[in-house]
Amino acid sequence: MDHPLDRRRFLRIASASLGFGALYRVAPLAAAPGAARTLDLLGKKNGERPAPFSFVQLSDTHVGSESPANPQGTRAFEQAVARINALAPKPELVLVTGDLTHDSENAAEHADRMRAFRRIAGGLTVPMVRCVPGEHDAGLDGGSLFRDAFGETSYAFDHRGIHFIALDNVSRGKPVVGPEQLSWLHKDLARFPTTAPIVVFTHRPLFDLRPDWEWFTGDGDQVMAALSPYENVTVLYGHIHREDVHAEGNATHYAARSLAWAFPDPTSGAPKKPVPFDPKSPFANLGLRLVREGNRTAGARPGVEEIELRLAEQNNLVGMQQFLKTGETP
Repeated sequence: MDHPLDRRRFLRIASASLGFGALYRVAPLAAAPGAARTLDLLGKKNGERPAPFSFVQLSDTHVGSESPANPQGTRAFEQAVARINALAPKPELVLVTGDLTHDSENAAEHADRMRAFRRIAGGLTVPMVRCVPGEHDAGLDGGSLFRDAFGETSYAFDHRGIHFIALDNVSRGKPVVGPEQLSWLHKDLARFPTTAPIVVFTHRPLFDLRPDWEWFTGDGDQVMAALSPYENVTVLYGHIHREDVHAEGNATHYAARSLAWAFPDPTSGAPKKPVPFDPKSPFANLGLRLVREGNRTAGARPGVEEIELRLAEQNNLVGMQQFLKTGETP
């Protein structure tokens, strides 16, 4: 007789910061007791059986930003595109979790920045690119420019048995999702079994990470309450310009590093100011996380692997130096 599959371990998530984005390798835990039955059930109820694939998260490219903290402009973003295009096997999806552009009160200038983002992102050779706005994209115009470029600011889609939900917690001019979007979320979730794997991507954290730094969503608790019955929830976000992992209930929240500049550790006592740019290590503190979701035996805990890649110029070639640390999620 099969044993019930651990509801928090249906998909393995191991994470490694790669300097240019976050690569997620998704694979059901086919070796776990009861997994085959769960996969079959999800296939019948969702219309598609979960299958292995990979996708990338990028965040906070801030195209158009000009500051001492970001003298490289879009260089890190451009490097990220090249890095993703070189991956093998090729990811099937890229998610961008907000602040695609740096805002401007000059609407024409802001539109130019959005076009520049689209031009650079257009170099990606992956099948799909999906975005949500950050406050720099949508805070001044309620998301009008973003919708002109990409369509709705909140939406959902399915891919290989995983349900993806894009949430907008910036367009109302304050850090909230809002009642209309919450109502839509409840209706969207209602058609799925509680075992359905769900990935939510948004800009601001959906929990109170550091409210005095505006690292929160005012009605994030209502979003997480709607998601609480679901047993396999991953939340991806940006905004904080640094790596962070937060597990609560059945959900694990992952923040991606910025591709423009970094913010300090909020527990360090440092003020909320960008980390100074270091020309000797131009991509330090920028990045992405590699999250590996793969087959494993029941009872094993997901491993988190953080890798920072620092760029060094040697003979006009870009060399990589890896710094590795490992651990486990709570």
